[in-house]
Amino acid sequence: MTMTAPTPSKGEAATDAEGARRDLVARLQRELRGTVDDAKRRRAEYSTDASNYRVVPDVVVFPETADDIVASLAIARETGTPLTMRGGGTSIAGNSIGPGIVLDTSRAFNRILDLDPTARTARVEPGVIMGALQRAAAPHSLRFGPDPSTWARASVGGMIGNNACGAHSLSFGRTSDNVIDLDVIDGMGRRFTASDDLGVVPGLEEFTRANLATFRTELGRFERQVSGYGLEHLLPERGHNLARALVGTEGTCAIVLGATVRLVDVPKAPLLVVLGYRSMYEAADAVPVLLEHSPGAIEGLDARLVDAVRRARGDGAVEALPDGAGWLLVELSGEDERDTEQRARRLVAASGAVDSALLPPGQAQRAIWRIREDGAGLAGRTQSGNQAWPGFEDAAVPPEQLGAYLRDFDAMLEGYGIEGMPYGHFGDGCIHVRLDIPLDENGDTLRAMMVDAAKLIASYGGSLSGEHGDGRARSELLPYMYSDAAIASFKGFKHLFDPENVLNPGVLVDPHPLDADLRRPAALNIARVNGFAYGHDKGSFTNAVHRCVGVGKCRVDNTAAGGFMCPSYIATADEKDSTRGRARVLQEMVNGSFVKDAWRSEEVRDALELCLSCKACSSDCPAGVDMAAYKSEVLHNKFKGRVRPITHYVLGWLPRWARLVAPIAPLVNAVLSPRPIQRLVLKLGGMDTRRSIPKFAGGRFTSRAKELRADAGAAAWGDTARLAGGGSPGVAAASAVAASAVAAGAVAAGAADGGVATGRKVLLWVDSFSDCFSPAIAESAVAVLRNAGYDPVLPQASVCCGLTWITTGQLDAARRKLTALVKELHPYADAGMPILGLEPSCTAVLRSDLLELLPGDERARSVAKATVTLAELLAERAKQEPAWQPPSLEGERFVAQPHCHHHAVMGYATDRGLLASLGAEVTELAGCCGLAGNFGMEQGHYDVSVKVAENAMLPALRSDAGARLLADGFSCRTQADQLADRDGEHLAQVLAAALAKP
Repeated sequence: MTMTAPTPSKGEAATDAEGARRDLVARLQRELRGTVDDAKRRRAEYSTDASNYRVVPDVVVFPETADDIVASLAIARETGTPLTMRGGGTSIAGNSIGPGIVLDTSRAFNRILDLDPTARTARVEPGVIMGALQRAAAPHSLRFGPDPSTWARASVGGMIGNNACGAHSLSFGRTSDNVIDLDVIDGMGRRFTASDDLGVVPGLEEFTRANLATFRTELGRFERQVSGYGLEHLLPERGHNLARALVGTEGTCAIVLGATVRLVDVPKAPLLVVLGYRSMYEAADAVPVLLEHSPGAIEGLDARLVDAVRRARGDGAVEALPDGAGWLLVELSGEDERDTEQRARRLVAASGAVDSALLPPGQAQRAIWRIREDGAGLAGRTQSGNQAWPGFEDAAVPPEQLGAYLRDFDAMLEGYGIEGMPYGHFGDGCIHVRLDIPLDENGDTLRAMMVDAAKLIASYGGSLSGEHGDGRARSELLPYMYSDAAIASFKGFKHLFDPENVLNPGVLVDPHPLDADLRRPAALNIARVNGFAYGHDKGSFTNAVHRCVGVGKCRVDNTAAGGFMCPSYIATADEKDSTRGRARVLQEMVNGSFVKDAWRSEEVRDALELCLSCKACSSDCPAGVDMAAYKSEVLHNKFKGRVRPITHYVLGWLPRWARLVAPIAPLVNAVLSPRPIQRLVLKLGGMDTRRSIPKFAGGRFTSRAKELRADAGAAAWGDTARLAGGGSPGVAAASAVAASAVAAGAVAAGAADGGVATGRKVLLWVDSFSDCFSPAIAESAVAVLRNAGYDPVLPQASVCCGLTWITTGQLDAARRKLTALVKELHPYADAGMPILGLEPSCTAVLRSDLLELLPGDERARSVAKATVTLAELLAERAKQEPAWQPPSLEGERFVAQPHCHHHAVMGYATDRGLLASLGAEVTELAGCCGLAGNFGMEQGHYDVSVKVAENAMLPALRSDAGARLLADGFSCRTQADQLADRDGEHLAQVLAAALAKP
């Protein structure tokens, strides 16, 4: 009798699979030196890259040595576990995600082993970030040629995997053109050096001879033909170059353990020619003529993308563009600057452009390139406000076909009702575009559109991919582009290296369907539930967290370019502490199949633990991810109806406690001054005992200045001299100015020393921090406003913006606070008064969070529109009143620490311009101070808080002990006081002190 084994149930199969996974993890941990992490949160972070796809890995490995990678592959082969390589995780086609082992080389296997400026070569490990290699080569006036827009966070290994190109491929070619040799291990466990010897792989020479005709007729037809395998490099006339053939195989044939790459000269004084055309199509039509002038780069921008930049960053971000609705950015360089300029003028004459601009190296040129570099993120929302997705991201055609192709491509999209913002490497015929394909339900439209687009590309002799590889997004479509013989040759090539299909299965050969494993359709729609409105995301938290498309700008220190994102990642260099890593965990939370328990999951808690709520990502992330808002939303839902952490009551209710303490502030300060008592209070309050408790002011400004209150229709100021007494030197100076003005009868006349006649009223809104901790700031503001000819008015009642309630996720209470604020302030705004905010974080609430928590309230819109910073108010006054002479800051030296919320919401450009116009010498810092409100005070955050401060603020203060610290933010001043023993000044105090000078 034959016995048939029972079929295991789903539960039994799942149990067996989980047991096998745990065994795999245990073995990796035993045999590897590097970190092996199978925590759910980590696997959620690595479940996607910059693509539309989601595949949760079994385990994530951070190898430290080549031996770790060799051992990982051996274990993968023995257990039949797929293995996928990953660098910066910016792959747009789903090339760097997989179901088994994911190896991230960017954290620890990232050394530059050798850089030879004489030979112009570098030997690197695959995890080296391209930005690091460029910095190492720069002192020798060298660089690695290919420069994709993600160069600051993309790894060399990833660029090799995808055959990355970038804007300057006209000059420097693709990655394959710049690789000399590769140290690799293939899917069979054989380690060898790939260069110009095909004999290192058994059967490769015979395979090449058998496919000569196919390689010669179908592959390598134009420079950006990146789709499929680059097997044309195996041809004898191309030098039997195995290294180049392996570039662009997307980790499906071999793993790169090391690479020798070629370095090139940095272009000298490149001149940027910006050409404006009536349309993007006409710009594309002009490319063949421009190529005759041997440019180093030709990049294209469409009006749709430029409009997106304008909406996100203001008119100033695009002011350097000439007239037009389509633009070409043409770079020329050479030894002789005069000759380069003459070449540029000849190019302009031949271009057929309607307008042009010649930009030498400098700020204007950098601003233009920034438009291009941020394109991937900025194009993540269409003009209609819809989420746009990659997929058909980087198709290419021969440049002479580009104009005709773009016209047909737009017509095809119109037929589907799909929008996009094209831009890209027009000189190479390569177009980047993200499309608002309706992925929130399924992938049906994606499939239909991708098939039609593949047919269109094939009809123009183009390539599905021009630089990012095929991955999961396009591999299935290769038969539309290649013959059966070519597809068979790809399969035969992979079989020589990885016959067991261990390496990155489902990509290029035997591909997964392009609509399988899509991330967005699997997410549950979490609509707004009494939290933030998410007005720009159709009221959906799910849409909001899916703003993150994996661009990865948060994984690099952006401070050199004036960026503030992401302070926690800069401090820890861990994906979990990046904006992207957090967004991925939140995306898994709304998916619900892997990260369980929704708002209360441990994975979400751990992902958000070190988020400083600095809001820098809301402005610095090209996709506009606002992790501070998402964190508040999570805390709001997690603790609704539950007991909260003690810090939510202590720090989250700080304005309430500060007002209660104000009448007895000297007594409270005295009681709390001994360190043992401070440490006890800090510990009981959930704060780090290495911190100090800020001192409360001796009296609230609003209590001492009751006679200065006025309703919206009148402003009755009393004796300004009563404001004098106590405070910093800046306060004393401001009070002296006000007192002398009263004594001279200037108040009645409406003028103060050096000022002009008072005129327009300004509502001075004194926030809780300025009122209870730093009243000197408000006193200084009074003097400065009067000097500028303003008539300051206080509201009838003191109102709080609810900032601390927002950051701790107490959104119901915050909404009540803001409702009271709007009721009090809107009559002043409706009367045409500017509302002057002093504390940047509170001012930012009125400019941003207010509209999210009170959506549809026209009074809130009126208040938000009327709210200004001191610099904005004074800059406008200088334009309107030429007779006003602002105080000079000539000879004064400052270290300026902008508050993160100031940077993110209002921007610091106006302050920067005002300080420059007053003659101040300013070292402006970029990056968070590290305290970030309640964050740096809380237990478990001190070390990261200090590390963040060490990125910019503390080194700057140490290096210039004589400079004054200009810091409008209470948090920034507190951090400087506690970590550097330096007093900070608000802009109002700086200006008031300048007024007091004889």
